[in-house]
Amino acid sequence: MSVISENSITPTFTYPPLIIAATITFLILIYLLSTKHRPVYLIDFICYRPPSHLRVSMANFAEHLEIYSIQPRDAIDFQVKMAEKSGIGNESAFPLSLHRVPLDNSLPFSRQETETVLFTVVDQILDKHKVNPKSIDILITNCSIFCPTPSISSTVINKFGFRSNVKSFSLSGMGCGAGLVAVGLAKDLLKVSKNSLALVLSMEAVTPSGYNGNIKSMLLANALFRMGGVAVLLSNKKQDQSRAKYKLKYLFRTHMGSDDRAYQSVYQQSDDTGEVGVSLSRSLLHVAANALKLNITELGPRVLPISEMFLYLKSVVQCKFLNRERRGEIYVPDFKKAFEHFCIHAGGKAVIEAVEGRLRLSREDGEASRMTLYRFGNTSSSSVWYELAYLEAKGRVKNGDRVWQIGFGSGFKCNSAVWECVSEIDSDVRNAWTDCIDSYPVEIPDVADH
Repeated sequence: MSVISENSITPTFTYPPLIIAATITFLILIYLLSTKHRPVYLIDFICYRPPSHLRVSMANFAEHLEIYSIQPRDAIDFQVKMAEKSGIGNESAFPLSLHRVPLDNSLPFSRQETETVLFTVVDQILDKHKVNPKSIDILITNCSIFCPTPSISSTVINKFGFRSNVKSFSLSGMGCGAGLVAVGLAKDLLKVSKNSLALVLSMEAVTPSGYNGNIKSMLLANALFRMGGVAVLLSNKKQDQSRAKYKLKYLFRTHMGSDDRAYQSVYQQSDDTGEVGVSLSRSLLHVAANALKLNITELGPRVLPISEMFLYLKSVVQCKFLNRERRGEIYVPDFKKAFEHFCIHAGGKAVIEAVEGRLRLSREDGEASRMTLYRFGNTSSSSVWYELAYLEAKGRVKNGDRVWQIGFGSGFKCNSAVWECVSEIDSDVRNAWTDCIDSYPVEIPDVADH
């Protein structure tokens, strides 16, 4: 019988540090390759088209304010004046609640508007692509003002019977830029979720957003916001590449919330009488311009050709080191060399014109934004999708084209999404513009007629 003494040494295996480091590096590389190169495809999107009986012309808008008449004359006149100069035409829509006399911004009508918009677009996009609701892996909704319990995402899940382990999120309080924030969240989730479908629903509820006081900065929203919404179907499945319209190339978010003026530029508050509304400050355009400037400092190096970057850097160096007579101005890169199409948030005529000026774009480049504002009004976070639908209905988006969506929102935020068209877009396929696209573009008057 053999005896093992207490001093026997148990065999051990040692690995050189170099082998350990190489193994760890290899595993990290495998992980990064499996996530980083998982593309996000946009299968399709559908914008809500309000029925004609919800249309609100300038005459309807003015008449309703007169009949409702709980506001003083100067507040009524101000809203009518702002609406006339807003760039919004006579085809945009208010929800049913705002057609009532007196208007009804109660919880039931807020729910009704939300369900009308979202149930319609979800039903249409699922039916169009024969998608079973139970095959949706990720559901994200965004609505800034209306934040009920149960959440809006839960309402959609209940209506359509999504499965119990769907990853659902409801974003609120993020303003008009929330649509691209929601896309960014979907992108991050798809990055770590294999073979998944994501449904993004963006809208703003107009019913609870109205302001009945007399503060001009808070009355502006009454004249600008209209009914609308969108459903966006995203996928990271390899087999969906063949039916996808676009591929997401980049998404950058800029948040200016640490600056007090930016933070308060779009601000929900109550006036001295207790009436609640959203104040749009005089500094809003300046804040938006600064946010856009920061946003494109991240985006620019990834999309601009080297020649444009060289001209920009050259002008920066000259401004820093040359005397005032020789330095000139900072060169604004030509973004038309990076993108074929621009979808600027249709927040108002002044917003569109300011971005066009900042980026040296022509009126033709901003046509989709301007026509969206005119036809549908400011639909908040969904406006950039109505603009892309306009470009598709016009037959302008071609395979290989690049689209830049620019969203602005409270906080203050500027968000950019860059899409590459990966299919042949059929302009005859119905969308929100189909029945009227041949009438556009139109010449928008400085002051709308009643």
